[in-house]
Amino acid sequence: MLNRIKAIAIKEMRQLKRDKRMLYVLFIFPIFLLVIFGYAINFDVHHIKIVIFDQDKSIDSRNYVNSLTSSDYFDIVGYIHTDKDIKRVLDTKKAQCVVVFPRDMSRKLYSKQSAKVQVLIDGVDANTASLILNYMNSATAAYSQKLQGNILASIGRKAYIPLDIHPAFWFNPDLDSTVFLIPGLIVMILIITAVVSISLSIVREKERGTIEQINVSPLTSLELLIGKTVPYTIISLLVGALILVSGHFLFGITFKGNLFLLFFSTLLFLFAALNLGIIVSSIANTQQVAFQIATLVSMLPSMLLSGFIFPIESMPVVVQILTNVTPAKFYLIILRGILLKGVGVESFWPQLVYLMIFSLVLLSLSALINKKSKIA
Repeated sequence: MLNRIKAIAIKEMRQLKRDKRMLYVLFIFPIFLLVIFGYAINFDVHHIKIVIFDQDKSIDSRNYVNSLTSSDYFDIVGYIHTDKDIKRVLDTKKAQCVVVFPRDMSRKLYSKQSAKVQVLIDGVDANTASLILNYMNSATAAYSQKLQGNILASIGRKAYIPLDIHPAFWFNPDLDSTVFLIPGLIVMILIITAVVSISLSIVREKERGTIEQINVSPLTSLELLIGKTVPYTIISLLVGALILVSGHFLFGITFKGNLFLLFFSTLLFLFAALNLGIIVSSIANTQQVAFQIATLVSMLPSMLLSGFIFPIESMPVVVQILTNVTPAKFYLIILRGILLKGVGVESFWPQLVYLMIFSLVLLSLSALINKKSKIA
């Protein structure tokens, strides 16, 4: 049995060595995806375009504007002078936010009254609008605290804060969304690479007619599947290592966990993904169809249902149950725990059990389909 599995694996490796296009897909395409998605998908909002409607025209309003532009979150793109201009700049997307200073802002400040500054935000993109509001609230609170200290100092009193919060962010101190997204990208790229590669390999056997020789050989379905899976498992592990190294140099992702746990969990995940590719190959009869189906069943679930972009806890209960159809969900939890937090197996052992079950179920299903159809 081992000799037959070894023979299939060696045959597959030799065939891969001759197929330059497949080698390109396996090694160059994942890095291309990492670069494109890594730089394109980012939840951080910088250089927010702001227009100022300053009716007060005082040193305080100018200081407030200067405090906004002291970081790269806000860019002042212009000033307006009438109420009618507010709608125009928001309609034409000249600005994402309009800050309106009331006429009596300075007078109220120095008469110990609260001055209200109006912030009008383009709310078409709800996520961006919420971020802009949070940034504005944070910048206003910082400036207000500084102004309060100056006013109290001018009358010889010190500011008193009964309860002060000192937040500390673990694992991602800079709150960089790229750090959160890169593990998801790795999961998506690995599952696409694994499913596409093995499905194209088996379907290529169909197209060339060599599958008939395999069918009449003494190989069992399980031996054939394992022999086909082993080379692509090794290659996928190399691709995963290449992606990790690229993620470190391109995005500053640092490895914090146990290397053996990462290797073992990745092996389980790839085994499940490769068996999913075998199931795809039993459906498709051409490489073009196999590529389309493999991309569909690997990319969409890993992007939408794994928690890569959208939090699973925020989904309806029915959709939360549906997320269990992809092994990417379980592997992503493990990968984020190992890469970003450096946690041990006690934090994600249920996900490892799920991956084992997933792998065994898919392997059994692949063997059953292969036994009935002989991948024909």
